[in-house]
Amino acid sequence: MTPLRMTDLAPGADVADQIRRAPKALLHDHLDGGVRPATILEIADEIGYAELPADDELALGQWFRESADSGSLVRYLETFDHTLAVMQTEEGLRRIARECALDLAADGVVYAESRYAPEQHLRQGLALEQVVEAVTAGFEEGMALAAEAGTPIRVVSLLTAMRHAAKSREIAEVAVAYRDQGVVGFDIAGAEAGYPPTRHLDAFEYLRRENFHFTIHAGEAFGLPSIWEAIQWCGADRLGHGVRIVDDIEVTGQAPGGGVSGGMGGGIGVGTVDGEGVRLGRLAAYIRDARIPLEMCPSSNVQTGAAASIAEHPITLLKALRYRVTVNTDNRLMSGTSMSREMQLLVDEAGWTLSELRWATINAMKSAFIPFDERLVIIERVVKPGFAALGVPA
Repeated sequence: MTPLRMTDLAPGADVADQIRRAPKALLHDHLDGGVRPATILEIADEIGYAELPADDELALGQWFRESADSGSLVRYLETFDHTLAVMQTEEGLRRIARECALDLAADGVVYAESRYAPEQHLRQGLALEQVVEAVTAGFEEGMALAAEAGTPIRVVSLLTAMRHAAKSREIAEVAVAYRDQGVVGFDIAGAEAGYPPTRHLDAFEYLRRENFHFTIHAGEAFGLPSIWEAIQWCGADRLGHGVRIVDDIEVTGQAPGGGVSGGMGGGIGVGTVDGEGVRLGRLAAYIRDARIPLEMCPSSNVQTGAAASIAEHPITLLKALRYRVTVNTDNRLMSGTSMSREMQLLVDEAGWTLSELRWATINAMKSAFIPFDERLVIIERVVKPGFAALGVPA
């Protein structure tokens, strides 16, 4: 990859403006982690939910961000209690999905996979199918409105099962049932420690028999065993986060974005990063060789302690080693973020170039769960021309 330097920008171009206008692809974004504070307040008032920690939009948004930054897992998880509370009716789900599509489109996202756990939206009597249909209808409305506004976007869904619960096979069956109606994949999420992905082998075996795509949250709060099980036992197409793969990579000097050294799973794959020696363990080498996509979420990973800072986030080392890394938002509300912000942080704090952001965007589209020909159309007709129009060379 040829780095893009300031001299490669279009005359008079501003990097922040370039990033804002760049076409973006998003693979890891939680619907319940991206609700507008104003919407939470309005729906809470409509349904009589009186447990919100603030009663105005700015204060509520600040509370979510501060809680996510608190370092307390209990307080971080409490934030989702409030978003889920307003996502228990068809009307609420439809509105939140519509606004999600519009917000992403306004940020320059042209393709998005939004994930949510249907089992978490049943408190008021909805069936799993009603949840899926309401969210899908909301996305369709949002896409239509975005197209009218001149910011077209395609939004599809991943259905998530909670790894501490026992509904994964049922959720997997619902996902497959709606595969031609906007649902393109399956996921498991929740606490990794104590809840290995192999607890849900029945669901993953069913999905493979149905030729259906799935990703697994792995290697964020827990280490290499979680990643190994997700890939070698469960057969995941992608890894949600996957940050801890660096525990199987040893750098014998200063790596781009900060030195990283970790445990060795049987050293092979000696290589170089900017002239410095690197040794990949067996698992790290397999992930790279197999081109398994990593859905990395820099700001969220810093909040949860999976990375020390944006500058030291493993995504930069993994990029240099040519892993298939992608840039994502995770929970936009809790992180106070957007795709533009995540990209800007990588430029400002980790030295990324716009060419490298283009590369990560194409990685994301190559890794999307829609059919190959549809991915190719977005890459060739939207992503590449969009970056070219900004003066970013191929």
